[in-house]
Amino acid sequence: MKAINYLNYFFVGFPILLISIGLITNEQSGDLTGYGLLFTMLTGLFQVVFGIKMLIDEPNDKSLQYYIKGVVFFFLLWFVNSLILNYHFIYFILYTIPPILAVYFSTITYKKAHL
Repeated sequence: MKAINYLNYFFVGFPILLISIGLITNEQSGDLTGYGLLFTMLTGLFQVVFGIKMLIDEPNDKSLQYYIKGVVFFFLLWFVNSLILNYHFIYFILYTIPPILAVYFSTITYKKAHL
């Protein structure tokens, strides 16, 4: 579990580092900032895959169940809003859900690694 926790630190910290360096150096091409933003998708993929794996290993863990429910809620809301509703304010809500899920998953892995 400690390995997953360290991998999570890397996947969460690396985009923050890239974006910060890109903004501090004020590079004109925006490569580092763009790579950091693209790397956040890999962070989400890593967290969802390992969240599902952890839930399969421990199906009765309530915090993992809430995490997976949050992920399903995010994708369902995104899908329904893009095809049916198309309310613009829901897109602002969708921007806040992934960082909340990332912090929540990081908290779960930290607690499991240090028990």
